Amino acid sequence: MLKVGLTGGIGSGKSEVSRRLSARGAMVIDADKIAREVVEPGTEGLARVVAVFGDEVLRQDGTLDRERLGSIVFADSERLAALNAIVHPLVGARVAELQSRADEHAVVVYDVPLLAENGLAPMYDVVVVVDAADEVRLARLVGVRGMTEQDARARIAAQAAREDRLAVADVVIPNEGSLEDLDARVDDLWAELSART
Repeated sequence: MLKVGLTGGIGSGKSEVSRRLSARGAMVIDADKIAREVVEPGTEGLARVVAVFGDEVLRQDGTLDRERLGSIVFADSERLAALNAIVHPLVGARVAELQSRADEHAVVVYDVPLLAENGLAPMYDVVVVVDAADEVRLARLVGVRGMTEQDARARIAAQAAREDRLAVADVVIPNEGSLEDLDARVDDLWAELSART
């Protein structure tokens, strides 16, 4: 089994690369998706988040208001650390469960947004960083995701600096061009990863 850590700053296109690797046969374990699952209604994770942040982080239907919680934690590093202390162990346990299902020849891609921030690079055989300039990421977050510029800048600032992500990379996928350019880069990456299994 080849363990691939895939990361990139918010708005870099990491999710596009993740989808393309999955389509080529990789087993993708998406930490963000799992992080959402562990705070669904009725879970221990959601109960613990509400105990720390209060009922104001819940929507009327009882689901977590991720935008509201995000606006709280991305403006306050101590509050972000408190949230991470709740969510990360739960995500880790679920990742271990999923990983146990992979066969010995699998390419397992761990889609981990905070890989550099949390010093996780040593956990993987290969670290792939999807890279785009901060200005490009900001334009995507505002133009495609509909964030305010202030919120987008706060989220970018809350993550590792671009240089820190690049410092842990074994492979860098530049993503400032077209989706066709990205497809070609992912084809090359898949060939390289497949050859290592």
